Amino acid sequence: MSVLEALDSWPVDNVAAAIVTPEGVVAHGDTARIYELASVTKLLVAEAVLVAVEEGAVELDDAAGPPGATIAHLLAHASGLAFDKREVEAPVGEKRIYSSAGFEVLAETVEAATEIAFADYLAEGVCAPLGLSSTTLDGPAGHGARSSVDDLAVFAAEMLQPRLLSSDLADSAHSVWFPGLDGFVPGYGKHKPNDWGLGFEIRSHKSPHWTGTRNSPSTFGHFGQSGTYLWVDPELAAACVVLTDRPFGAWAKPLWTEFNDAVVDTLVADD
Repeated sequence: MSVLEALDSWPVDNVAAAIVTPEGVVAHGDTARIYELASVTKLLVAEAVLVAVEEGAVELDDAAGPPGATIAHLLAHASGLAFDKREVEAPVGEKRIYSSAGFEVLAETVEAATEIAFADYLAEGVCAPLGLSSTTLDGPAGHGARSSVDDLAVFAAEMLQPRLLSSDLADSAHSVWFPGLDGFVPGYGKHKPNDWGLGFEIRSHKSPHWTGTRNSPSTFGHFGQSGTYLWVDPELAAACVVLTDRPFGAWAKPLWTEFNDAVVDTLVADD
């Protein structure tokens, strides 16, 4: 049985997945099916904000959000904004407070700078050049996108070998920003530190974690409360996308870890 066939035993109605390497994509399930991404949305939104940085429409150190905060602070969940409302819960740069509200502010900031509706900017700046034909932002910038495994496999390949961003900006975004900040990963508790890049969660040495125990510390990505995730492991030069239609919960934690460990073991064995 291939590693991907293990997904057929998961307690979900629908699941599709892909393992992405520079050599290509190995997929399983109905990869054209469109799923609600929940917070995996933040990866797409972050990429669009970074495209705006690359184009010079905005800068990472532009003021945005609470007084003293910048676009970089919002991307890295270091602005002090609360999770789901635009209230300040901590001084800028002192805690890693995971904030979907902060991503709404980011979208509005780029929209104001470009005079393009953010959903359109994402479509034109990220989806169109990558050919992501089933990806749309239909709701809030923190959790309102929909997509397919087919599209997210292409997006994951872009994370491995960037074309939309310069290598310097991409490498920076996928590295830790504002190091040493403590904070919570939703569903996985408090981590000291809770490392994050520019929109991309950095695995570092967090435990427990939604990636596998064998993923490298440099692994980055995101998971969503809709039962979705995408990770990229630079040391393996590989990525994995899994989309389901069952909300994240206790069922997911052991299965995600077991599956991700099996994926890493398979990739290492094939290397």
